[in-house]
Amino acid sequence: MRIFAARRTAVLIVCAAAVLPRLVVLLHERGAILSSFVEKSDIFAREFIASGTYGFVPGVPSAYTQPLYGWFLIVIYRVADRSWAAIGLAQIGVACATSLVVLEIGRRYLSPRAGLLGALIATLNPYLIWHDVHVNREILDQLAAAAMFLLALAAARSHSLLPTAALGGFCGAAILGNGRLTALPVALGLFVVWGLPLRRAALLGTVLLGCTVVVLAPWLIRNKEQVGCLTLTTDAHALWKANNVNTYSTLAHGGWIDDVPPLPGHSPITPEYEYAFWHNDHRIVRVNECAQMRLYRHETIEFWRHHPGEKLKLMVQATRMLWQPEQTLTEGGPPTSFARRWAEAVWTVPIYILALIGLALAPRRFAALAAIFVGYETLAAWVFAGSTRYRVAFDFVLALLAAAALDRLASSRRYTAATPSTAASTPN
Repeated sequence: MRIFAARRTAVLIVCAAAVLPRLVVLLHERGAILSSFVEKSDIFAREFIASGTYGFVPGVPSAYTQPLYGWFLIVIYRVADRSWAAIGLAQIGVACATSLVVLEIGRRYLSPRAGLLGALIATLNPYLIWHDVHVNREILDQLAAAAMFLLALAAARSHSLLPTAALGGFCGAAILGNGRLTALPVALGLFVVWGLPLRRAALLGTVLLGCTVVVLAPWLIRNKEQVGCLTLTTDAHALWKANNVNTYSTLAHGGWIDDVPPLPGHSPITPEYEYAFWHNDHRIVRVNECAQMRLYRHETIEFWRHHPGEKLKLMVQATRMLWQPEQTLTEGGPPTSFARRWAEAVWTVPIYILALIGLALAPRRFAALAAIFVGYETLAAWVFAGSTRYRVAFDFVLALLAAAALDRLASSRRYTAATPSTAASTPN
């Protein structure tokens, strides 16, 4: 009974920490929720509600963004209409759910106290408190990542089919929300099957990857039939903007990849321009998304082949921008005022230090999975670009490691206080 009461108390504390600060920010930002830093999934969702077309303009299906967040918005708009309150409250609910998953991870695989501390550290991140109430797809990335972490630990412990299949399903959902996670199921599969006999490892690996493909298949087939190519997203333009000869200098001078000059000798019109033409004068300008995707993908590979030194510089730059404690500026991210930049840095630096300590103190399996998540995030930044906005979805891993360190420190102090000193116990 006491354990149940303690767990219920922890849930209430975590929910309050997740919800109350975000409600304050939501009320403060209510006038900007639908007008600033709006993800293009909002356009897709509105168009789907209006015309039944999932794209920028009616009658022209698009695959220019990953679909998960757009589908999430469609549900909100169907149920409660498009309003700052509906979006903000729904996303606060997702943030609360994420914090509860983090609590469960810590409770099961570290300790009840570490779970509570980890959930509080993760959900009270100043960047997330602001970011979570605005229109951004990372809100779903966080929940999917936490669910994958929990299920990967469960699958690695039990080596049974059900948690492995669930992990594969969540991997597919996570990829539908963020294409940067495409290779993560392979890394998680290796983690789950490590040390198993070959036949069992092959079975579990097949189940995990198979369930991932099953979740992805309807979207991929839709794109093949309606857009013209079997792909997760046609937005290779974003990949090229992060991988060309102008990227390093643009980022080094405080810009973002959206500020990179267009590809010389080619039309700058991308599918996003379709919406601009339609919105301004109701004129449909058709763009061949699949051809553009192949063009920018080819240009990216050519850059990697012919400018390996420049790419190495970009990888170093991406690592710094991903992990620097001070908030990085991106399109669609929060404004980087002095207070916001340094609030994030003051919050993050101690967590980094404690997380490094926690990596040595946490159980080996937990620490190994944490290293996979952190390492994968860094590798993804090497391919694309690094920023605070991309890092925060996995920041709960650092929070849990930091909580493990704090829990061990508190346990050591309690043990020391409860144990008589040698000098006091030695007779004269």
